[in-house]
Amino acid sequence: MELKTRTICAALLAAALVLTCAPAAGAVDAPALSARRAVLLDAGSGRVLYEKSANEKSLIASTTKIMTGLLVCEYGNLEEEICVPAESVGVEGSSMYLKAGECVTLRALLYGMMLRSGNDAALALAIHIAGGADAFAARMNARAQSLGLEHTHFANPHGLDSEENYSTARDLAMLARAAMQNETFREVVSTKSVTAAGRCMTNHNKLLWRYDGAIGIKTGYTKKAGRILVSAAERDGRMLIAVTINDPDDWRDHARLLDYGFSQYTQKTFADAGMTVGRVLVMDGEVPSVELVTREALCCPVLMGEHVRLRLRVPVIVSAPVAAEEAGTMEVLVNGEVAASVPVCYANAVVPRQKEKAGLLARLFGG
Repeated sequence: MELKTRTICAALLAAALVLTCAPAAGAVDAPALSARRAVLLDAGSGRVLYEKSANEKSLIASTTKIMTGLLVCEYGNLEEEICVPAESVGVEGSSMYLKAGECVTLRALLYGMMLRSGNDAALALAIHIAGGADAFAARMNARAQSLGLEHTHFANPHGLDSEENYSTARDLAMLARAAMQNETFREVVSTKSVTAAGRCMTNHNKLLWRYDGAIGIKTGYTKKAGRILVSAAERDGRMLIAVTINDPDDWRDHARLLDYGFSQYTQKTFADAGMTVGRVLVMDGEVPSVELVTREALCCPVLMGEHVRLRLRVPVIVSAPVAAEEAGTMEVLVNGEVAASVPVCYANAVVPRQKEKAGLLARLFGG
């Protein structure tokens, strides 16, 4: 059935309307950056808080390893031990200096790839998991498609320059958002230093020491691609993700971006998980209507002065039977654009109304 826009209860509308007031004193403009391309993303809602040429395709160097690392974390047992294949030894660029035939765990290789940016570790992982770099790249592209990364393509697991290995600032931020939802990935990229496979490895991401709340994610550099940085920081339960591409001043730019996001945007909760937000009419049901509840909390960061309203996209009327499943979405619209949404479900199942049996004369005469 076609989804319709429905009115939300007055209390929720009041919460939205209060955000249309004038900008607060002390509000600051978005920072000026040295980066050619950049994005600041709110990880909870997926709302973009800042962007600069965010959809331009670029070489992404070792930030490619974010996808490689995510696939490794999703692969399975990281304590599995492998023998390093000869073809992964001596790869150009950053390295954890693997030796052919050396026995290491997948976890050690993952740390070597994400902290030390080892291209040899990335290739060894790709060979073990998929049989080779090309086959692994195919998996990377399939995962990118599943995440909706429309302007991204991978040609290898490590990010060495290739015209077929590219992404955008926005896509990298979306990839990082998905990767940071994986607890193992998050633990690895937030590690400052570790000893694994007989090697003491220190994270190349200086923000882990320099920025309060920094929890990842990955650096990247080639002469052709320039300096690339994907970072994440968390404060008061909020996570922000920043991406800069071709940025000679990336450490300071990321601090500026993250400071801007945390100080200028206020996190608003528009609905708690399990909150009743509406009701749908039910035709031929045992009850005439069914309540709608949010599957999860609806939160979104907003700037003072932005026009915010809420919208339900659900059926106006349904026919029994109705299952206790997803009915549509509840959305936060900021300045007319969808900034966040959560699924809305029917609160309970509704079975069809039992029809009364016809009497004897009605059955005999068809009345």
